[in-house]
Amino acid sequence: MQDRNKNRFSLPVVAAITGIILAAGGGAAWWAKSALEPARVRPKPNPIVRDQVPNIPEPITQEKIVQICWLNPTDESIELVSKTMTFQKSVKGDRVLETAFETLLAQPPEGSPYTTAIPQGTKLLDLKVNKKGIHLNLSQEFIAGGGSASMSSRLAQVVYTATSSNNGDRVWINVEGKPLANLGEEGIVVNQPMTRQDFQDNFTL
Repeated sequence: MQDRNKNRFSLPVVAAITGIILAAGGGAAWWAKSALEPARVRPKPNPIVRDQVPNIPEPITQEKIVQICWLNPTDESIELVSKTMTFQKSVKGDRVLETAFETLLAQPPEGSPYTTAIPQGTKLLDLKVNKKGIHLNLSQEFIAGGGSASMSSRLAQVVYTATSSNNGDRVWINVEGKPLANLGEEGIVVNQPMTRQDFQDNFTL
């Protein structure tokens, strides 16, 4: 009888012990597996950034420069002075010069200490730039009135403004579509094409 009861109570104990062993064995197996595998970190989702603008470097631009030539009368002579205008690289060369001459022919700004020998009302009828140089077509007002000093001064303003981007450029000057050969009543001879060097060799301010 005693042996039978001993066997009866030993079954649950054995089951419990077996469960503990299996659990311990499973835990050991999990620990061993975890110790051998590298740690896996669940990636965090990227934060949502609204209205984000990437930092794009500004393009490097080369500016185009042209000079508007005015006159500065002094006690002894007339000086040729210049006002610089700057344009973005993307602006075409023809448009740069057109803007320069539109400014020049519009007369000096009010209150400016400078003056001009170009008659008021003179208009730029056409402007072209090609491999040969710069071709200007001015209205009839350009050759109206004035003596030799006025004529040479206005010629200097046109030639030096046109060639301010490149001193060696050649300039063809037409008036109402006809090549300008003589300027003013005194018949100042104008070489075609005209360059800065031509002006310095043949005219004075």
